[in-house]
Amino acid sequence: MAGTPRIVLIHATPVAVEPVRAAFARHWPEAEVVNLLDDSLSADRARSRDLTPALAQRFDALADYAVTIGADGILFTCSAFGPAIEAIARRLALPVLKPNEAMYEEALAYGPRIGMIATFAPAAETMAAEFQDDAARLRPDARLALRLVPEAMTALRGGDLARHNALVAGHAASFANPDALMLAHFSTARAADDCRTATTCPVLAAPESAVRKLRRLVETQT
Repeated sequence: MAGTPRIVLIHATPVAVEPVRAAFARHWPEAEVVNLLDDSLSADRARSRDLTPALAQRFDALADYAVTIGADGILFTCSAFGPAIEAIARRLALPVLKPNEAMYEEALAYGPRIGMIATFAPAAETMAAEFQDDAARLRPDARLALRLVPEAMTALRGGDLARHNALVAGHAASFANPDALMLAHFSTARAADDCRTATTCPVLAAPESAVRKLRRLVETQT
């Protein structure tokens, strides 16, 4: 790679776009960011009990398009498609990140007692399984406490950011002495400041963790 790195962001919902844009502005402003959005993906995933082969194929097509436009790295921003993203990462020769893997690594470095607030129910089960996989590798004694707040996502999609943030922050104080608190989705990062006011533990937002890790990976290839 020479010159400005081109990073392709693949979104399944428009509510993920602004938080990751802000994370790049803060942590990697030099990157050229390209956004690919198919918001039918999150709607179809919400209607499907499982991550189907057809949904995975649509992610494959987006990743392949990112390669054709010269991506130096790919960051997926929707947390409900982990297994499909893992398969893409195995077959492509450039850095490909799931939304939350970097956040999990940072959280586990703080200690074994980890809390997580999720607002999109179809992603919660997959995310918990991914966390356990990472914990088995990095900190086998880790335990995850999960709070699901779907009404916060409803508020955000309806344009009520204040209610979204208040609902998420209201749950931030409900964990019993966690070593770190994770905000599950890129969209949930909007509530990070309110959560940091509500609790004394470190609060991790997925976009910032992901941008920091992707920058390290891409820059090692230069």
